[in-house]
Amino acid sequence: MQAYEFLTKPTNGIITIPEELRRKITSNIKVIILDLNQNSPDIDDINAAVRKSDMILPPTLDTRDWKFDRGDANKR
Repeated sequence: MQAYEFLTKPTNGIITIPEELRRKITSNIKVIILDLNQNSPDIDDINAAVRKSDMILPPTLDTRDWKFDRGDANKR
């Protein structure tokens, strides 16, 4: 399966496939329509989410002074 992506605007309900793709597409196709204006997230909302995710840091432990003995760890 090969995927092609292009932007177009329907005219009277008809979607025109660009000429360079018409020559490549010779079999059955599946069409998925993404409306770029419908429910598009606001750029400010995206930036706020990114800033919020930057504040979430993984926990850190200072293990430099920890002593580890494999034999003690494996005792039953």
